[in-house]
Amino acid sequence: YLDAPGGSTANGTRLQIYDRNTNAWQVWHLPDGGTTPPPGSCTPRLGSGEYDTPVTFGGKTYQVRVHVPQRAAGARLPLVLDLHGSQSTGPGQLTYSNLAPTADANGFVVAAPTGVVPSGSGYIWNVPDVTPSGTRDDVAFLRQVIDTLTDAACLDSRRIYATGYSGGGRMTSALGCRLSDKIAAIAPVAGLRAGRPDPADGTRPDPANCTPSRALPVIAFHGQQDGTNPYNGGGDATAWRYSVPVAQQRWASLNGCTAGPAVTHVATHVQRSAYSACRGGADVVLYTISDGGHTWPNSPYDNGNGKVTHEIDANSVMWSFFQQHPLA
Repeated sequence: YLDAPGGSTANGTRLQIYDRNTNAWQVWHLPDGGTTPPPGSCTPRLGSGEYDTPVTFGGKTYQVRVHVPQRAAGARLPLVLDLHGSQSTGPGQLTYSNLAPTADANGFVVAAPTGVVPSGSGYIWNVPDVTPSGTRDDVAFLRQVIDTLTDAACLDSRRIYATGYSGGGRMTSALGCRLSDKIAAIAPVAGLRAGRPDPADGTRPDPANCTPSRALPVIAFHGQQDGTNPYNGGGDATAWRYSVPVAQQRWASLNGCTAGPAVTHVATHVQRSAYSACRGGADVVLYTISDGGHTWPNSPYDNGNGKVTHEIDANSVMWSFFQQHPLA
């Protein structure tokens, strides 16, 4: 330990090194009176609260809505990307998902960016090989969002997660396919995919369109009465041909799962199916809501797209899953 002889605070005092004893002057202090932070800690530039913060990508600056909880000094926090559905915005999604109270209770940052392709009263995401080309590369953009906030908000790079609703669920799935080096686990809501539909057979995923660099933990939520992204497949030919269970099976195959699906009924209208014994513990879990519409489980808002179940809370369930699956 470094010692200032006699407790001197004068400039130019010679320091000496030896084993620490009980002398109070052998403990270092910062100018604000705090002790030296532990290795790996940092001081965030973004304070607690909910506001927009700039992210620069491709020569342009975009405003990203963030919600930052209170934190202990020097602590690095997890991040959950919260991606909006088609014809919506980041702030609208943060309201609809109601993730902020869960973030405050569990100490993680939420980032809710906005797509760039205008659609209706909002925007859509540029999902690879689904959305017409010639617009912003949203996989690269969301990578930049993560990198920018990792520095500005002092994030824990091992605990970066993504969720999203509808078109944002499809974009979340695409991030799992293409950004598994950054994202530890994903939780699509009403939007689980495993790549685009196979052009030769739309009832299955295109095997060349989703090639994650590692086994990726997946948890998903979907209503069987969803008329926008039908649980049993069909719908939009470029984005939604194969069924949700087929998407789950494909992720289980990608993750090398050897057990499952184990099915349990967790509530009157909610069934949980899970593949396990996967590489790296990358389980693949699906919550099916028999009477659920194109909705976010336990959202306090009725979006007019069918029944919102309150038998389970998607936010608390996905956060529990995320906590079990940091990036190795």
